[in-house]
Amino acid sequence: MKHQRWSMCGGVGRSRGKMCGIFAYLNYNVARERRYILEVLFNGLRRLEYRGYDSSGIAIDADLRSPVAIDKGEGNDGRKEASRLPYNSAPPLVFRQEGKIESLVRSVYSEVDAMDLNLEKSFSVHAGIAHTRWATHGVPSPRNSHPQSSGACNEFLVVHNGIITNYEVLKETLIRHGFTFESETDTEVIPKLAKFVFDKARDEEGEQTVTFSQVVTEVMRQLEGAYALIFKSAHYPNELIACKRGSTLILGVKELSDDKNSGKLFHDVKALTKDEKPKELFFSSDLCAIVEHTKNYLAIEDNEVVHIKDGCVSILKFDYGREKPASVQRALSVLEMEVEQIKKGNYDHFMQKEIHEQPHSLTTTMRGRLKDNSVVLGGLKDHLKTIRHSRRIIFIGCGTSYNAALAARPFLEELSGIPVTMELASDLLDRQGPIYREDTAVFVSQSGETADTLLALEYALGNGALCVGVTNTVGSTLARRTHCGVHINAGCEIGVASTKAYTSQIVVMAMMALAIGADKISTQARREAIINGLSDLPKKVAEVLKLDGEMRDLAKSLIDTQSLLVFGRGYNYATALEGALKVKEVALMHSEGLLAGEMKHGPLALVDETLPIIVIATHDACFSKQQSVIQQLHARKGRLIVMCSVGDAASVCPMGSCRVIEVPQVADCLQPVINIIPMQLLAYHLTVLRGYDVDQPRNLAKSVTTE
Repeated sequence: MKHQRWSMCGGVGRSRGKMCGIFAYLNYNVARERRYILEVLFNGLRRLEYRGYDSSGIAIDADLRSPVAIDKGEGNDGRKEASRLPYNSAPPLVFRQEGKIESLVRSVYSEVDAMDLNLEKSFSVHAGIAHTRWATHGVPSPRNSHPQSSGACNEFLVVHNGIITNYEVLKETLIRHGFTFESETDTEVIPKLAKFVFDKARDEEGEQTVTFSQVVTEVMRQLEGAYALIFKSAHYPNELIACKRGSTLILGVKELSDDKNSGKLFHDVKALTKDEKPKELFFSSDLCAIVEHTKNYLAIEDNEVVHIKDGCVSILKFDYGREKPASVQRALSVLEMEVEQIKKGNYDHFMQKEIHEQPHSLTTTMRGRLKDNSVVLGGLKDHLKTIRHSRRIIFIGCGTSYNAALAARPFLEELSGIPVTMELASDLLDRQGPIYREDTAVFVSQSGETADTLLALEYALGNGALCVGVTNTVGSTLARRTHCGVHINAGCEIGVASTKAYTSQIVVMAMMALAIGADKISTQARREAIINGLSDLPKKVAEVLKLDGEMRDLAKSLIDTQSLLVFGRGYNYATALEGALKVKEVALMHSEGLLAGEMKHGPLALVDETLPIIVIATHDACFSKQQSVIQQLHARKGRLIVMCSVGDAASVCPMGSCRVIEVPQVADCLQPVINIIPMQLLAYHLTVLRGYDVDQPRNLAKSVTTE
């Protein structure tokens, strides 16, 4: 299948792994002290904290081994493992800790102090790896943390994002060959398998004939599942190998000279740079961890093996049908992200910063796309005719992304005249719901790595549908696997609870509706009015953000309540769902978004004078119906909080019978962008006042990469 060009490029493959963080740093021909190397690794992990984790670890080089130590150490297979290491090398040092990264930092400095390790020792070349783990196989603990090791002397070390589905079979085989396992993880089979492959090849052919890439490609041949891996080995000092299948992995390149290397082609022998210029190279599962070091990056594709040796980068393409992988050429891309995006600035939390960034993020989302009363979406233009002739359009997503699509559905139906259906990705897969070649399936995912959404994408591709992607993440699987799509360009979102990505998703899908419906003369006036409304939207968002103090006061009044209901209708049914989800996610308070038209079909039984109920009643086609809902709730002594358009307070709450939140009025299809912001502010302040972690909510990760 030929993949069409998006406005920006992304990664490849299917991801079903756990949401871990991978980071690695290699300096070449530039002196770096051990302390500096440690801090680069620690800071890389800090940049990945927002993804969610419960333990972390790093591996760095020890000092050269003395001859006396050569015969020490029993291996897992009963042989003296240290004696099989290269002469004058030493096993890498591995540090692992449960809990926050700062716990790891403290324990590392405590341990290196106890072993009298020289932190000022300088390395002209050094390879270090690091990892944050979100437990799936085995409880959070040091022994289950990464890097996982091949045995007592750490001949092979691996950090891993993903799940190895055949690990039990591999584990049984390795146990029969004399290996013992220390952890409960699926990952531990990988370094042990690497050692098994290495020992077998060396015993048969001699050590000099076995290359690091040969070991790794043979390991890949045995693995099933989804993974991103980085290998470090005492047998191949100062080298790193990365490979992936279905989990994002990025290579960052920083040449410490005046030359520009972005866009350079490189491959196996004629590698990244053939000279010996000083450089720093980085591997990461997230662009946020490399942006402060370099903007030159490569999104590694599925089944690629990236080998760093002697300062050069070689890329091989693994193929199950071929004994030897082929060398491939790739070009570096330039990252369009600023360092400031990954820092809190003057804000207390990332979620707070990202809520207040929305005037800017929406401007960036629309930049270059609104021209002369029309919408230009380069990633869709070659497919608009196909979409217009679709028998239906299917929105597919999970959580916040699903809610954003739901908010856009009425407008897309109005402008296109095409039936639009909504699917939660997991439910679609459970039902194996029918998708046809005449359908257009639109997949919405902030991260571009959501497991259920990607599995639904594979299902839709298999059924021949045109697949369109909407994502915020460069280097994501969704961007490469769909036929076409639009990046929302909201900027790096660190807070687990999505805020600015949600509003940018709505705006992107509104622009998609405008582009798809651009051939209809009957809707021309409506389209022009919406385009004008889009241009004014950032200014209106800045206005509604002035409600910050008011929403903090409301949060104070709700701090001791146990539940919250949010009623919405029409465009703002999605706002009710998303507002309730925000409160649920971060404030850890039961909240439920409800369709106001269903109020009499059950929810009305919950209403009393203690249960707070937010009714969204801004001025649109459903306004009079929402007025009726408010009257009925008031008649039953409901504890009402009404969100209305500026100037409508008297008509929605006569005689001041309820609390009112007044928001600026915009075009009805854009009103959900305005209306969600007070709910985001409420969720934020409720969380802070209740003493919970607003950026890393309990049990949640930024991207759900397990089914």
